Amino acid sequence: MIKIEIQKSLHGSKGTMLLDIELEIFKGEFVVIMGESGSGKTTLLRILAGLEKSEGNIWIEGKSWQGLSPQKRSIGFVFQDYALFENMSVKENLLYVQKNHTLADELLALTELTSLSSRNVKMLSGGQKQRVSLCRAMMNKPQLLLMDEPLSALDTKMKIKLQEEIIKLHKAFGTTTLMVSHDNESSYLLADRIIILDQGKVIKDGVKDDVFEKVRAVRYTLVL
Repeated sequence: MIKIEIQKSLHGSKGTMLLDIELEIFKGEFVVIMGESGSGKTTLLRILAGLEKSEGNIWIEGKSWQGLSPQKRSIGFVFQDYALFENMSVKENLLYVQKNHTLADELLALTELTSLSSRNVKMLSGGQKQRVSLCRAMMNKPQLLLMDEPLSALDTKMKIKLQEEIIKLHKAFGTTTLMVSHDNESSYLLADRIIILDQGKVIKDGVKDDVFEKVRAVRYTLVL
């Protein structure tokens, strides 16, 4: 279980606000965090990753992460801008995290990237780069996978493909996953649980069928 009790003063979309979060997230859950821009979603991920400081504490399986450096936290982070090493091949990007060829080959096979393993990442499409970023985030078999808008820059075809890969890896490794998203349809398809932030506070937290209303069987709107 992950227990989060953190506070941090932020400059949000409506001025200064307090990010004040108390949550419990169960092992293996897929949680999507939604809310307007400036509500604190990405900051929450960065605090969990140790990239930003906050008051309070975070416990993972009873172990405190307060003050722990990012390198000592069992996390994988998929950034919106991929953050790949463009002087390296696909597989080299994975092996940079850990020299585990067997795991790298397994991840590339799961995401159908094996044929591109020796290609320089500069030669990949946006969707392929994001799949490499996802594989790289899984190279340490993290307890917690964090994803910041991983689908936002993709066309519909590539978005559907990446959704399939995300679900496949989440199930294969049993990782607890937190994803920030503005996309209602993708959030509904991926999530077990939806958390909505507004001005740094949780205003809704529930299973996806309690948070979304289906419209004409293909669209989903938030129920607030």
